Amino acid sequence: MQSDVQEIIALVVYTTLAGACIPAGAALAFVERIQPQWLDREARHFVIALGGGVLIAAVTLVLVPEGRRLLTSTTASIAAVVAGGFTFFYLERLLGRRRREAPQLSAMLSDFIPESLALGGMFAAGASSAPLLALLIGLQNLPEGFNAYRELISRPDADPRRVLQRMWVLVPLGPALALIGWTWLAVHPEILGSIMLFAAGGILYLIFQDIAPQARLTRHWGPPLGAVCGFALGLLGEELLNAH
Repeated sequence: MQSDVQEIIALVVYTTLAGACIPAGAALAFVERIQPQWLDREARHFVIALGGGVLIAAVTLVLVPEGRRLLTSTTASIAAVVAGGFTFFYLERLLGRRRREAPQLSAMLSDFIPESLALGGMFAAGASSAPLLALLIGLQNLPEGFNAYRELISRPDADPRRVLQRMWVLVPLGPALALIGWTWLAVHPEILGSIMLFAAGGILYLIFQDIAPQARLTRHWGPPLGAVCGFALGLLGEELLNAH
């Protein structure tokens, strides 16, 4: 019983810190001023690509390996990945028809929600890669919060301080979803694996539909190097966690 309480406390701490990276990234964008203009543009695209690299790390290092382990059927695994991609495609089309498209914000929430659910189930099941997923969620939330903030304040009626305040409201979402995953998904490993692979498919769609095209700059090499750095951060996190 006491070990369960300690695990829940650790889960809440991990997910709160990961969620806090959203407003932390937004706060960086709030105070960020880079001159000259070309460097400002390069830095923004670098951050977008950095988030894409971390997302690829989450897919390849945690979501797909753990999802495949829990969902042993190859057919079901492929179906979950494809369902995730098509669901995210449909969601983006739906938002676009209603003229509410915000790709950076949508990308942030679309991967944060299923990942937080999966993280709760992984902690409850005692998965060794659960801390790595928590680290990757935090790493991806930082640039995603940065990019989502800049996206939202570009609207004509946007109030920068109010947008920043709304980013803080997202912080409790992670622990709440993780606790749902803790209480429900640990006893349903097939569902947990399906959610992880579903998230992987959705993330892959978002990377190639929204993040990669926005990251590219003609005759600039910072954005692709940012993606490499993001993936390298994921590898570093895996090595550090496996060393303990």
